[in-house]
Amino acid sequence: MRFRARHFEFEFPRPTLVMGILNVTPDSFSDGGRFLEPQSAIDRALELIEEGADIIDVGGESSRPGATPVAEAEELRRVLPVLQRLANKVRVPLSIDTMKPEVARAALAAGASIVNDVGANRREQTMWEIVAETGAGYVCMHMQGTPQTMQIHPIYADVSAEVEEFFVARLQQLSDCRIRREQIILDPGIGFGKTPEHNVELLGALKRFTRLARPLLIGVSRKSFLGKIAGNGGLAAGLACACLAVEAGARIIRTHDVAETVQAIRMTEAILARRSK
Repeated sequence: MRFRARHFEFEFPRPTLVMGILNVTPDSFSDGGRFLEPQSAIDRALELIEEGADIIDVGGESSRPGATPVAEAEELRRVLPVLQRLANKVRVPLSIDTMKPEVARAALAAGASIVNDVGANRREQTMWEIVAETGAGYVCMHMQGTPQTMQIHPIYADVSAEVEEFFVARLQQLSDCRIRREQIILDPGIGFGKTPEHNVELLGALKRFTRLARPLLIGVSRKSFLGKIAGNGGLAAGLACACLAVEAGARIIRTHDVAETVQAIRMTEAILARRSK
């Protein structure tokens, strides 16, 4: 299985990729306001790469539950200086975490190679046309509703089956838009329009999504459901989810805590390698 994002290419099986989160926002749930200044954001990205990040995911609009939408011009003001300067400094792919097609277009022109789209449940095709034109990688994430509405009583008859059905339908739509299959990553959207119980059920059912033969990205880092399930939640609970996700076949882990995640999943991979002998 191959993943291509412009001039970057990853062939699986290989060690699990770690996507480091870089929020250049004032209101993200975990690190809002810490990296608003371009230089502090760039320094943080370099730190994440030093810790072992294979991809840097830059976001200029919070997608936490109930977050206030950001104007396109403001989102561009936040992300473009960071992407432009990072593109000349680093050799890892840069990802733009956005729902806005024109932000994605500008970010790709500035040096990004991947579009991380929490709004993949859209019906309008402009985002997908941009991805097709540029050859960018595309993270297709499941979400019920929008960040403003997603946690208002989410309901599923069978959350795992419905997420799988969404992926199957989107893979066909993306193909119809001339996006090659090797450009696509699938993300079940842990915490996006799901209760804690839905999240746990999805994490327990990850193997069913690997049947779609696309890299699976899992992001649970610092999400509130961890505390609701595990008591204190936080880092230890997130690492447990990440390691079990790797065992189930996830290929990419998205995290704020890169160093700890790299250590945990490399240990997991070492054990799994011995188990298979």
